[in-house]
Amino acid sequence: MNLVLQPATAAQAAQAARLAGAKAIEQQGPAFRLRGAAANPALAAYCVEQKLDCASMPEGLRFADLKLLAMDMDSTLITIECIDEIGDLAGKGAEISAITAQAMRGEIDYPESLRRRVGLLKGLGVEALQRVYDERLRLSPGAEDLIAACKRHGVKLLLVSGGFTFFTERLKQRLGFDDTLSNELEIRDGRLTGGLVGSIVGARAKAARFREVALGMPREHTVAIGDGANDLQMMAEAGTSVAWRAKPVVKAKATCALDFAGLDGVIRLFE
Repeated sequence: MNLVLQPATAAQAAQAARLAGAKAIEQQGPAFRLRGAAANPALAAYCVEQKLDCASMPEGLRFADLKLLAMDMDSTLITIECIDEIGDLAGKGAEISAITAQAMRGEIDYPESLRRRVGLLKGLGVEALQRVYDERLRLSPGAEDLIAACKRHGVKLLLVSGGFTFFTERLKQRLGFDDTLSNELEIRDGRLTGGLVGSIVGARAKAARFREVALGMPREHTVAIGDGANDLQMMAEAGTSVAWRAKPVVKAKATCALDFAGLDGVIRLFE
């Protein structure tokens, strides 16, 4: 196995290599691959102290060989939770954010949490959704570089979200995703009804869509990126799962975690 350290300086990489007993050090931009290295408590403590991401990756796994990269939207592709921002405009921000946090930690069932939160939006004008997209939605650092790399290498891009089609469809057009899956808010006479159209997209639906798109692809050539408990089933389907600025329950089950590197750090996990 190799250890990928990022974002790091040469001095930090050298110290990490000593702690991990690495046989060689290779640099790729702000990342360093420590070949023949072994993770250990001393290295883990050093990385926490230095604010470095450290991932164990198999030898010879190349980004150019990937076939599918899937990612969550809220707090992953983008920096916000859209429903929290919509709730803020509706004057229900604190109530909705509290429910969102519980759901992402896996403390309450996601479909029920979504119904409760959407119900609090009843009567809000649809123009609030456009305001959130225009004024508050920002891509996470490194997102555009990661997407560009996928396009260069012919990697299929899937955006799966427990959020809303209003945002996923706009991001699909803007960034060139191949496929999306998300929830549709019910709107009547220009206002949110507090309900949803169709079945709820939660953990099972995300995993099912991932399996559908990945059919026939080698598992080791697929990647899933997420931050919350409702991403775990999808992430378990992928050859490499990346916990992005994630909750502890997600980090504990993912292949690796990125807390300090940008989303483009996913590129550098691979050779």
